[in-house]
Amino acid sequence: MYLYGASGHAKVIVDILKANGIAIDGMIDDDFGVYELLGYPVFHGKMNLSPLIISIGDNRARYTVAGKLNVEFGKAIHPSAIISDTVCIEEGTVVMQGAIIQTYTKIGKHCIINTGASIDHECAISDFVHISPHSTLCGNVTVGEGTWIGAGTIVLPGVKIGKWSVVGAGSIVVNDIPDHVLAFGNSCKVIRILK
Repeated sequence: MYLYGASGHAKVIVDILKANGIAIDGMIDDDFGVYELLGYPVFHGKMNLSPLIISIGDNRARYTVAGKLNVEFGKAIHPSAIISDTVCIEEGTVVMQGAIIQTYTKIGKHCIINTGASIDHECAISDFVHISPHSTLCGNVTVGEGTWIGAGTIVLPGVKIGKWSVVGAGSIVVNDIPDHVLAFGNSCKVIRILK
């Protein structure tokens, strides 16, 4: 497995791959000053190595890199994660330590389900979403493409969160959130439009 991005997020994915006994062949990074990470070689300019996981935490950056690559994407799921056998997890997605994903949930491509996140039944998580550590999504929650749910956020059942929005850490989301906004608070309210 190759990782695209050699920084902090890559370190966590290395731990996940090692816990699954998956060999790491190296990393790719645009920073020509980085030649190794955790003892693994970092390559520059090699774009089409497979299988590969984009190990970049920023949703927009993952989206941009994925659009440039013509490779087979892998996925990384830590063995401590609890995942129903009815869950669908698409390519490029990473599920961190202690996450729980319940029955009939669908997780899109190149998502991050971070440490201790809890996603309940029948949620629909679109591509390039980041569910931050210890966030809780109750049943039937929908999260649009590219949205970032901040750490410790609670989203109540049936709420729909739009695409490319940011929900600030510690929020309690009781109503739908539109596309392209920053929202925060208890109860969560739109703070501003994101350009």
